[in-house]
Amino acid sequence: MKIAIASDHGGFELKQHLIAYLAELGHEFTDFGCYSPESMDYPDVAFPAAEAVARGEFDRGVLICGTGVGVSICANKVPGIRCALCSDILTAELTRQHNDSNMLAMGGRIIGVETAKAILRTWLGTDYLGGRHARRVGKIGKYEEGRSLPAETEAE
Repeated sequence: MKIAIASDHGGFELKQHLIAYLAELGHEFTDFGCYSPESMDYPDVAFPAAEAVARGEFDRGVLICGTGVGVSICANKVPGIRCALCSDILTAELTRQHNDSNMLAMGGRIIGVETAKAILRTWLGTDYLGGRHARRVGKIGKYEEGRSLPAETEAE
């Protein structure tokens, strides 16, 4: 699998561990930055990585900042991106199965390296279930295209 990965300074150390882990698992990856623990703004790395995933240049993407919140907000502004902030294995599994998430966000100041590796391994190894979930994911795509949902489906 081809993975885009990026972090700000708050996620730099965890990103370095995850890059090594991706290589160990045999995945291709591109590091979108940052490249040192010096302070920087997370949108400067999150947007380019998310846009590359949305364009189909990468199968999935991983974003890390101090909490994971900032990078996930950025990624989810990019049409076609479904970024999930995960701090546990079950959420990582369910967001792939139910939401077909194509980007994973984690907090470098929130979770440890071994937990992050387990989350990443689970997220990369879990398939989307489709079925009833496809209707819901499809509604997200329609909304992104600027089409509003019919009134009767809004409360489903």
